[in-house]
Amino acid sequence: MLRTTPQPTILIVDDEPDLREVVAELLEMEDYAVLQAANGQLALDVLATSARPCMVLLDLMMPVMDGYEFLHRLRADDRYRELPVLMLTAHFSATAPPGTVGLLRKPVDIMELLKLVARHCPPAV
Repeated sequence: MLRTTPQPTILIVDDEPDLREVVAELLEMEDYAVLQAANGQLALDVLATSARPCMVLLDLMMPVMDGYEFLHRLRADDRYRELPVLMLTAHFSATAPPGTVGLLRKPVDIMELLKLVARHCPPAV
């Protein structure tokens, strides 16, 4: 089937390379393009040099720049104020920060992840 719209892109920001790779492969199988960053600072660098993603999957606890600081800086930029951000965390008592579309606990429920991604970033046709 010929694609009539550009392939939507998801940015995964997580310091766990194995988790990033597994989620990236899963999303690519669902016909998403994937960008990756190991911390919030690298994610800001990716955003500065890449096409705008349709969604960010963001870990809370990371070195260099954590998810909270990244989200704060993202929302301060008019270009990304409305960009959907889904938080991912292993922290058992964390709640979804304001400005996000939700929070999933690690280990991530794959079906729930795909459902939330499709809701906020529909696949191309």
